Amino acid sequence: VLAYSTISQLGYMFLAVGSGAYVAAIFHMVTHAFFKALLFLGSGSVIHGMGDEQDMRRMGALRKLLPVTSATFIVGWLAIAGVPPFSGFFSKDEILLFAWEKSPALWAVGLVTAVLTAFYMSRQVFLVFFTDARWDRPMAEAAPALAAEREAAGVHEGHGVGPAGEIHPHESPWLMTVPLVVLAGLALVGGGLNTPFYDRGKFLEHWLEPVVAIGEVHVTSGTGVKIGLALVATVGGLLGIAGAFVVYIRRRQDLANKVERPILARGWRYDSTVTAFVGGPGRRAFDGVAAFDRTVVDGAVDGVGTVVRAGSGKGRLVQTGFVRNYALGVAVGAVILAALLISKAAY
Repeated sequence: VLAYSTISQLGYMFLAVGSGAYVAAIFHMVTHAFFKALLFLGSGSVIHGMGDEQDMRRMGALRKLLPVTSATFIVGWLAIAGVPPFSGFFSKDEILLFAWEKSPALWAVGLVTAVLTAFYMSRQVFLVFFTDARWDRPMAEAAPALAAEREAAGVHEGHGVGPAGEIHPHESPWLMTVPLVVLAGLALVGGGLNTPFYDRGKFLEHWLEPVVAIGEVHVTSGTGVKIGLALVATVGGLLGIAGAFVVYIRRRQDLANKVERPILARGWRYDSTVTAFVGGPGRRAFDGVAAFDRTVVDGAVDGVGTVVRAGSGKGRLVQTGFVRNYALGVAVGAVILAALLISKAAY
């Protein structure tokens, strides 16, 4: 979940760069470093506390058993979901503002991404820290789809995925939780690095000004537009959270099945799509490009060398290396020059 999330957040940064908002891109890179490092380390803390169990469908109700991990993870969740006043709200809102001025279509793509981000991160939080405890249930009951997959693959229950009583969730030691607290604080106040409310608060922009001042695009929208876009983005994030709440907290299993099995369980069909493309039309396209490169591109480059080599081979035939040949050439040239001079003098 978090690895794919990083890809989407990198997409936000590229959206900012494409819109000419270099400061906004770096701003989001910094805030993303805060909350994504927090989320990754928090995931490691959960895995440690769950005895190396990594499947979210085998977790649940860890909020009270892992209080520090859960509290800090929730901070990272709200930051990446773009909920104010967490850092992700400020950097993401700035990118969406520049995208709006560049093209409303780009802004719409960014907004949809914000809603999806809030939804899948809420799904992770709800499945791990809320809902019912599922680690003390048999695999077939806690995660029937996962149990079927493991059975089909011939994998039997072992440590961390075994029967009830084998997993004992516990909080991680302070060596793991202290960095979570520090990163949670940065994820909370990191938006202050480039606040949009007053010019003096744009510390990151002033710091980067010598580097990006020439190519940086500046916002021309009024205050009303800025506030309106921020509200829309915030509402979009809250809608994503609300959708995940309805599906996973309110136990709408029918909706969960529609979301989980055809979409999320197959990773948006990304891997299967790539595999089908690379193994089919993609492979043929790659072979065609390679053939074009060998025949046309390399042929043009190598052809120039071939022509030069052939011409020089013919030209070097006049250089025999014998002095008598060179003396004959000088004599013939002298006769020709003398004839020209005499003919001019005669006329």
